Amino acid sequence: MGFWGKIIGGAVGFAMGGPAGAVLGSALGHAADEGTIGRGFPGLPGLDGARIAAMLGSRESLFAVSVVVLSAKLAKCDGPVKREEIDAFKRAFRIPPENMREVAQLFDRARDQAEGAEPYAERLGAAFAEERHVLEDVLGALFRIAEADGPVNRAELAFLGGMHARMGLDAAAWERARLGRPSPGARLEQEGPDPYAVLGLPRNATDQQVRDTWKGLMRENHPDSMTARGLPAEAVRRAAGKVADINAAWDRIKRERKL
Repeated sequence: MGFWGKIIGGAVGFAMGGPAGAVLGSALGHAADEGTIGRGFPGLPGLDGARIAAMLGSRESLFAVSVVVLSAKLAKCDGPVKREEIDAFKRAFRIPPENMREVAQLFDRARDQAEGAEPYAERLGAAFAEERHVLEDVLGALFRIAEADGPVNRAELAFLGGMHARMGLDAAAWERARLGRPSPGARLEQEGPDPYAVLGLPRNATDQQVRDTWKGLMRENHPDSMTARGLPAEAVRRAAGKVADINAAWDRIKRERKL
């Protein structure tokens, strides 16, 4: 289970049997069907966390919308959004291909609208005030997005600091999120398969070998490249699951080796 499943599952007890991102996809899909997803986006006033939550009807929907908006605002805070930041967002929250259209729609609109991220962080902090580990995991995911295109810069640090304060987290939570350490009270994930076996590497592989193998497997199995090669939809669907496993293995090795 990736970041999305861990946070949602730990927060609201979802049984994550299928793609975790379907939660977000169905919520935003419903809003799109009702013609409400565009209200309050660029040129239309009034989009905030409370209104979105009321529109979609649940705390988990507030969470889903808020993490997309916070991620988009963070990626934009220091200039144009970079591909590495988008890829880091996808890795952090494990958005499956079938839900990417709705997520991308909200991400792009949130990136470009004038309204700040503060209302979302505040609403999120209030909604999960008794589950601080959820908020800490969100902050940790935002740090990983900020790091994706290089060292965290001053603009990103200022944004992260503002979100940290508005979510009501303490200094220890900031340090754990910054360093990628688990939050107290977070549900422990099962170890899962050996990450080296997933990448087809021995445990004594060098850091560069691990990195190069991960990149090669990602290029080979990425659903976009498989679609471009004309492979059938079922093969693309299986590849999406494999990409998630490859990324999970890489993330685990990175944490273990402190890469």
